[in-house]
Amino acid sequence: MNGFRVTPWEAANPPTEDLLVKILNGQGYSSYTWSNGPHDVYSAHKHGYNKVIYVLSGSITFGLPLLKRQVTLAVGDRLDLPAGTVHDAQVGPDGVVCLEGHME
Repeated sequence: MNGFRVTPWEAANPPTEDLLVKILNGQGYSSYTWSNGPHDVYSAHKHGYNKVIYVLSGSITFGLPLLKRQVTLAVGDRLDLPAGTVHDAQVGPDGVVCLEGHME
């Protein structure tokens, strides 16, 4: 994974969890879901692995402090986050449910 990337969901209908799991599996990722309540906050941190996040419901804003950027993800949007990327996050007003994929 070369750099972080946001891919907005462009289809008229929101994706199903089953569809997104199939997409991730087809790309070699194992996946799981996680959720947070409204306005939960993750302080800046990084991971030693590449990860992909799809939003299943709600919204979440990821901050990339070293790049001085913020990106807000809504239903169906995808974030590709390379290993070692410093990021933080704030959950939107309706909470969030995400599907997260890791390369095995």
